[in-house]
Amino acid sequence: MAPGTAAAVLRPPALAALGAHCDLVPPPPLDDFGTDRARAALATAELLVTGWGCPPVDAAALAAAPRLRAIVHTAGSVRGHVTEACWRRGIEVSSAASANALPVAEYTVAMILLTGKRVLERAERFRTERRADDWLRAGPDVGNYRRTVGILSASLIGRRVVELLRPYDLEVLLHDPYVSAEEAASLGGRAVALPELFARSDTVSVHTPLLPATRGLVSRELLTSMRPDAVLVNTARGAVVDQEALTDVVRQGRVRAVLDVTDPDVLPPDHPLWDCRNVLLTPHLAGSQGNEWQRLAELAVAEAARWAAGEGFAHPVRRDRLESLA
Repeated sequence: MAPGTAAAVLRPPALAALGAHCDLVPPPPLDDFGTDRARAALATAELLVTGWGCPPVDAAALAAAPRLRAIVHTAGSVRGHVTEACWRRGIEVSSAASANALPVAEYTVAMILLTGKRVLERAERFRTERRADDWLRAGPDVGNYRRTVGILSASLIGRRVVELLRPYDLEVLLHDPYVSAEEAASLGGRAVALPELFARSDTVSVHTPLLPATRGLVSRELLTSMRPDAVLVNTARGAVVDQEALTDVVRQGRVRAVLDVTDPDVLPPDHPLWDCRNVLLTPHLAGSQGNEWQRLAELAVAEAARWAAGEGFAHPVRRDRLESLA
């Protein structure tokens, strides 16, 4: 992984815990498999603990690592470094995606509730006008009682969002082509078709992984079908949404948006979304940060311990499920 990743995620207590189960190669971490030091380490390595900034574990890296049998990833997606050569070798793979899903889900639920209460724009108006708010004149569009929330994709994050929404007086709709009506009901939502999800929801929260089939999935047609003043929350990937269409509908004042991701993640300085007062842009902060990295490290340590004990991973990544994973 990148040195900065190791310093943030694998702090001394986590390294000490790993060292109780594995013989660790001394720091710094490997961020280039082509160096003499990397080749020497790979020659005896049985397990790689990876993170953001890991180079691809390709055929050349595997040729230098004849004993490698497993990869424990301290973040979510493994697409960037676990190559087809790993699957052909039969490398076992684990990911901390389930741990990284938790703060994203928490952020999402917070934004659903805040936008339902119109906290962001009302706080700005309060800051500007500096006088008492006539809360008795708040209209029926303010509040979270019996609002309809649509969840796009029953991913790890999407499922956690549905779970966290259960205590609230909300109707939850769910669209996921891989989830049956019975499974959706067991999660706490009602399965609907994609057009119905957008047409009926007061808030739509996007949790779809970016795959060739999902690029631009949230189309202009879906965006223009949303209820007036509905909210789009996107914590998935910016390219899942037709950004030009979204820009048009929010500039028209028809839809509000909370975007933790865009395409690219940092928009050009002159992009019109920066100036839309009905859009909240955050810098891809919903995922694990700060003390939340400890959760990733603890999961990785637990997975390494299980693997070293011959128990197998609790959070394995399966090759046959990659087409539907981020």
